[in-house]
Amino acid sequence: MRIDGRALDELRPISIETGVAKHAEGSCFIKMGDTHMYITATVEDQVPRWLKGKGQGWVTAEYSMLPRSGKQRNQRDAHRGGPNGRTMEIQRLVGRALRANINMEVMGERTITIDCDAIMADGGTRCASITGAYIATYQAMQWMMQNRMLKKPFMKEPMAAISVGVVRGHEMLDLCYEEDSTAQTDMNIVMTESGKFIEIQGTAEADPFGADTLGKMLALGKKGILELIEAQKQALNI
Repeated sequence: MRIDGRALDELRPISIETGVAKHAEGSCFIKMGDTHMYITATVEDQVPRWLKGKGQGWVTAEYSMLPRSGKQRNQRDAHRGGPNGRTMEIQRLVGRALRANINMEVMGERTITIDCDAIMADGGTRCASITGAYIATYQAMQWMMQNRMLKKPFMKEPMAAISVGVVRGHEMLDLCYEEDSTAQTDMNIVMTESGKFIEIQGTAEADPFGADTLGKMLALGKKGILELIEAQKQALNI
């Protein structure tokens, strides 16, 4: 039924390689099907001006799609005068999702910047960014502890993100681009290992959806996220 032969509740093949950036405090290369994201975490001993003296840290993110990550060439942000609306929305989502799962006071007055670059895109880049960003941030936290910058971990629990949707009347998990572009309903879910939701973005692209459909999509999302968290743990050896 699906374009790539998967079951309705099946994730695309996932691969996670950690420590791919020699100079970054945390990094990973995450593949979810044909969506490939290169993600790094940078630790700096400073915070934005409006946070100085408050004894807490900050986590922010930047997102970009490389020019030939998709079927057509994307212009670089520098050539179009800065990030477009979609880019801004995604990088704010990544930063917001991470901050909800971090004890900022434990960080001290430091900033972690997550850079998410899409090398190849086939749907779900924002979800792959969040899932990989958790890994890079966790590595950065370990680096900070090894360098005696922290007394205890600041991340609350594992977290990941996945897309779900209704395509041709069927609820599906982890949509590829062809499915996402024709979906009747499209939803992105960010959730922790304990089942707490950080963010839910759901839109009816065609007909409005009911509570029963919402429940099915949330159940699919939870299943996929727990599988992603297991893959994160294996990649991090935790």
